[in-house]
Amino acid sequence: MAGKPLNERIAEVEVDSMFTDRWSPRAFLSDPLPAHQINALFEAARWAPSCFNEQPWLFVYATEPEQRGKLVSVLVEKNQRWAAKCPLLMFVLARRQFKEGGRENRHAPFDAGSAWMSLALQARRLGLYAHAMAGFSLKKAYEVLGVSEEDYLIMAAIAVGRKGDADQLPEDLRIMESPNARKPPAEVATDKFPLAQMPKV
Repeated sequence: MAGKPLNERIAEVEVDSMFTDRWSPRAFLSDPLPAHQINALFEAARWAPSCFNEQPWLFVYATEPEQRGKLVSVLVEKNQRWAAKCPLLMFVLARRQFKEGGRENRHAPFDAGSAWMSLALQARRLGLYAHAMAGFSLKKAYEVLGVSEEDYLIMAAIAVGRKGDADQLPEDLRIMESPNARKPPAEVATDKFPLAQMPKV
């Protein structure tokens, strides 16, 4: 049924279902999102933790057709084929320097990732889905967004909307339209260190 994909993800240890429920579909409805939902997404991101409470992230978004078209043009062709339909497109940026003193903030990408995850989980609370993309032209993104590469690192593109029917997708995308699995816990967390002594995986 559209909007209620079969999600057979099973956590190995009990966790809140919001973690297994979040995934990145490509079939979206084009229905506009109300302002209060869009505002809630960014409010959730606003409360993400950050080094020295710097909050170095910036979400540049578009909802109107002309502006969305500009963001779509930055994406690689495969992402354009499905993301063009999304009612809300955005890019998440990380400011490279601390505001005070202008020192390099090497934690900024980590913090921006926290803000993205907050946004993605809030999307699910609203019955929406958020799909982050690495497939875009970095050079064109800087041109379209009009930001300095010295000041900002453009991290990812993000599409948000209500899930549509997978049948609307081209076949090569349709076969990918399901929640994917994860590595086992032993491959993502270890208490064996120094790591240099671990066997190569």
